[in-house]
Amino acid sequence: MDLRFFEIYRSTEYLLLLLEGAAVSGALTITGGIAGFLLAGVIAATRYYRVPVLAPLAAVYVEFIRNTPLIVQMFFVAFGLPLLLGYQWPFWAHALLALTLNFSAYFAEILRAGLAAISAGQEEAAAALGLPRWLGFTRILFPQAVASMFPSLNSQFIFLFLTTGVISEIGVPDLTWAGLYIDSRSFRSFEVFFTLTVIYVAMSLMFKTLLALAHDRLFKWKATR
Repeated sequence: MDLRFFEIYRSTEYLLLLLEGAAVSGALTITGGIAGFLLAGVIAATRYYRVPVLAPLAAVYVEFIRNTPLIVQMFFVAFGLPLLLGYQWPFWAHALLALTLNFSAYFAEILRAGLAAISAGQEEAAAALGLPRWLGFTRILFPQAVASMFPSLNSQFIFLFLTTGVISEIGVPDLTWAGLYIDSRSFRSFEVFFTLTVIYVAMSLMFKTLLALAHDRLFKWKATR
């Protein structure tokens, strides 16, 4: 096999495309992950407290998102919603919205499992201290749920990052889009996709390391128990 990686590495244009694509993929993943986590907290609280009307709707939402492919959700958000609601955003904004919705459903189910594992005495203790329900949830229950389920949240975040390559299908210049662009002009498919694989692995390991550091910093109290 005649491998010519130098055809990629010697091109400033190709290197810039890969760098910009990695930055877009990383930025959308981080932003979508944070927004999805916050939305997931609301969904998990709604289901945990069995809020009338809202809890069943939240359950339907979670099941709908988790049982449809991300690419279908992406196309619906990018092309379906603008037709229904009469608006138009840049494709990166559509991608961010779709990622946020997708992240939120998976994170919500993980958080719900974490909340269900917490002893009922924790909530009773918060009530005995005179804390409002929302304060007891945000200060006592939710941190414990996040701490106990952090490995699952971490793994799900990495998995969802690896699926973000589908945003290239709606024209977002992410890392996969950059690879497809380079491949269409260099005709060096093996070299291009091997390079993409290395970059995705490196970014996944980076996210994993950063999340592990965040866990150690945010949940010192759990390690000392």
